[in-house]
Amino acid sequence: MNNRRCAWMVMGVLLGVTPAMMATPSASMPALRWDASKFGNHRYLVQVDAPAAAVRVDIPWRRRDAHPDQVAVVVTGPDGEVISNVLRGAIDQAHGELVFQAAKAGTYAIYYQPYLSNGRSNYPTVTYAAPKDSADAGWARKLGKDWQKLPSAKVLRYEAVDDFDAYTDMERTATPAELQSLLAAHKDAPWLLFPETRAYPVRMFDTLPERWAQRGPGGALSDTALRGEYLSFQVGVWAPNNAISHVQVAFADLQGPAGAVIPAKALTCFNLGGTDFTGQAFTAQVDVAKGRVQPLWMGLDIPADAKPGVYRGEVTVSAEGVPAQKVPLVITVGDGAAVAHGDDDPFKLTRLRWLNSTLAQDDALVNPFTAITVKGSTLGILGREVKLGNNGLPAQIESRFDEKMTGLAAQPRALLAAPVQLIVQDSSGAHAWEAKGAPGVQKDGPGKVHWTVGGNAGPLRGEVEASLEADGTLTYAIALTATKAATLSDIRLEMPLRNDVAKFQLGLGRTGAAAPADFSWTWNVQNNQDGAWIGAVNAGVEFHLRDEHYLRPLNTNFYHQQPLRMPVSWDNGGKGGITLHRDDARYLVKAFSGPRTMQAGETLHYDLVMRVTPFKTINPAQHFSEHFFHKYGDLDAIKADGANVVNIHHATPINPWINYPFLESKAMRDYIDAAHQRGMKVKIYDTVREVSDRAPELPMLESLGHEVISAGKGGGFSWLQEHLDGDYIAAWHVPENRDAAVINAGQSRWHNYYIEGLDWLARNVGIDGLYLDDVAYDRTTMKRVRKVLQAHRPNPLIDLHSANQYNPRDGYINSTLLYMELFPYIDRLWFGEEFDYEKTSPDYWLTEISGIPYGLMGEMLQHDGNPWRGMLFGMTNRLGWSPGSDPRGLWKLWDAFDIAKADMIGWWVRDTPVKTGRDDVLATSYVRKGQGTLIAIASWAPEKVDVKLSIDWKALGLDPRKMKLVSAEVQGFQPAATFAPGDAIPVEPGKGWLLRAE
Repeated sequence: MNNRRCAWMVMGVLLGVTPAMMATPSASMPALRWDASKFGNHRYLVQVDAPAAAVRVDIPWRRRDAHPDQVAVVVTGPDGEVISNVLRGAIDQAHGELVFQAAKAGTYAIYYQPYLSNGRSNYPTVTYAAPKDSADAGWARKLGKDWQKLPSAKVLRYEAVDDFDAYTDMERTATPAELQSLLAAHKDAPWLLFPETRAYPVRMFDTLPERWAQRGPGGALSDTALRGEYLSFQVGVWAPNNAISHVQVAFADLQGPAGAVIPAKALTCFNLGGTDFTGQAFTAQVDVAKGRVQPLWMGLDIPADAKPGVYRGEVTVSAEGVPAQKVPLVITVGDGAAVAHGDDDPFKLTRLRWLNSTLAQDDALVNPFTAITVKGSTLGILGREVKLGNNGLPAQIESRFDEKMTGLAAQPRALLAAPVQLIVQDSSGAHAWEAKGAPGVQKDGPGKVHWTVGGNAGPLRGEVEASLEADGTLTYAIALTATKAATLSDIRLEMPLRNDVAKFQLGLGRTGAAAPADFSWTWNVQNNQDGAWIGAVNAGVEFHLRDEHYLRPLNTNFYHQQPLRMPVSWDNGGKGGITLHRDDARYLVKAFSGPRTMQAGETLHYDLVMRVTPFKTINPAQHFSEHFFHKYGDLDAIKADGANVVNIHHATPINPWINYPFLESKAMRDYIDAAHQRGMKVKIYDTVREVSDRAPELPMLESLGHEVISAGKGGGFSWLQEHLDGDYIAAWHVPENRDAAVINAGQSRWHNYYIEGLDWLARNVGIDGLYLDDVAYDRTTMKRVRKVLQAHRPNPLIDLHSANQYNPRDGYINSTLLYMELFPYIDRLWFGEEFDYEKTSPDYWLTEISGIPYGLMGEMLQHDGNPWRGMLFGMTNRLGWSPGSDPRGLWKLWDAFDIAKADMIGWWVRDTPVKTGRDDVLATSYVRKGQGTLIAIASWAPEKVDVKLSIDWKALGLDPRKMKLVSAEVQGFQPAATFAPGDAIPVEPGKGWLLRAE
């Protein structure tokens, strides 16, 4: 929900909730020792034995903030009152000298990082208070200059506002003297290595911790583990004098008792590569800048059948131009066996191996999709067919979905007026991309096929690598190479759509509406736009133009911090663009790149992604049987209200930390078990757009540079500034439970971790699905999400919520277009916050909000939506969110009618049985043929109007002579009323009716 995220329902226990049904807040509600907003998060306690006009104290705080001299210090007395007579002496990272008035004996507190918080509470701007001279001038003069003669206060101990905010041993910096001593002892060493266990994750990257400076470099990495446990550890690399390039790691076998061996292949170094989120192996270069510390995180997969005892091996660390060093490993394997590699305890960091997971990374099918059929160049998928031309591009696409979107039609609907072509134009004319023979289609699995095509287009030679997946996604990697120096006037893609299909369009800077007769668009990095969707309700195509350097932009508030990479080929330095044009024969989509020159051997990548919509049929019966409650609460009360699915947001006792739902797993399990006993389902909020500071893996993720954590200017909530290295994007913050987060990269191995985490939650906690909130991952990951949940739940529920992203901050991207690639694998849309339900057209509702043209149904959020218009699309709002969010009356009406058994016939269907005769007042019918019909009417007319319904009673299976139209009273929606079939029905602007023909 980006900056509009759901965090208002936090941490409280609702009245009347029994302990058996609600988790007891524990780690989710930290008890603060003092008011952090007033004094900051850190202090030292000092003892004053006797009252004195002034006492001196030297605090050995070993701070990690770079400029302690520029940050205020606050001193309070035994009674908690702030002492104004305070003078500052020498202040640096190692220590701080203070003199203060001590009118009483007792314990004084010295707060040394007080901060000021501004901005929105969920996106705070925290700045640290600058020093102020509050001392009385006369008091200060009496002290003289020799403070050593003053009585000394005794330093007692360091304290933090809570345990989580406390600086760890790895954040107490070495003093300059300690560093000088260390360097003097190793003056010829180009680098120093520090083995460290997982218990002490490296937190500082610009200096050494006291722990290392006093212990010194080298030595063995010694640790203990159970059989079958995944043991994580670190080797810290410090480059004190010169930069180090191309760090490498090599492992040796570990030799154990009685000839037992743990092979070297059981070890890995995460920093040097692994398996990416698409399942491909990759390597990463690790360099260490001068003065920096680079932790190398490693993992040892101890076999489940390992003999107990001590295993010895070594890690060899090398780099360019420096001597390699060996780090001995001494691992004691205990008698016990680890459960699930130790994954049930996140703090053991055994889950780091999840970063390289390939779980659900295959071409197996996902319900409801069917195996791809291949008949020569004709490829069949669920409800659709793609016929390839010799150039490997679609020559025709057909859809068999009916207009109601609940089934398949007898006759297919063709999308293309002519084959799709790639054209190269030069002075000799236009040259269409041609290849010899039909493309040879190869099967990768039931869910994917691929083909390659080679050919020519004028002076260019081309290679096409393409694939089709069972959900309807066509992916093209098109490489065009100049066989000789060439001057080109254009390289373009032409996609001629049938006029009857090109009814609606969204994208390219336009919101969902009737497809324009003429339109032109050009590339602009300020906008997250590289394609569009064009189509009718039951037949359409989405397309995106890319190149080999495509990287998924950050979404929501953060788009401009990682914007769209302009494709070199299509953009062509601003010369490229897209035009849409309708004539009598077709609706032509032309993606052009404009004039350019190419050198002999030069290659350009004109990549293309297409998706054929709809992806699947809608399921009104299931949709209307699921009633949602959006709040953590008493299950019996929720069930009594008519809800049967509970969405558990973050910042709740059983899911306190955003996108890290593992730290209250027992409480979550108990709640879900209780829900299942009542015939209810529970879905949780969990995505990867940001990660909570509570994730134990966060220090390790920092060590990966910006593979997982996006680069940024830092800032944000105090914890982030005090414990991270500064190069991050501050994300969502929940003040009530002091949860803070950082933005993750759009594509990374954290997706692999996420998939394994969902699998763990499904197996161990029993979640029934997900409530996704402006996710940052792509279709590959979404498909894996569906697979792992389906493996444990026959009918998992996955909802996607989005705030409206059509604004300058988010790059004017339609939420529907941004997330359409995920639609095949989700069940419901909640579009959403900041969507305008009052001033937008029916076409906008249909294409941007409802999800129906893509095979989904949805619900409403912003200001609880417009319930009358919502019923035209089967949408209502959510219960439990706010006093206005109360769909219970509509639920009761649905259930009384048994709407789940009805045939939903939308206003967009050409032969809909109920019509209003107006374009600004529309009707959708819920037909139980021969038993009754529920008619939803909603108005877009600017004033009150009367409508007479035109009803095809035969299609409804009803006798009009016996019928009346009855409005059941629903508070806040409609009064009780009865109309005869021919009566004029008054409709207020922006409102409507839900009438039962009975």
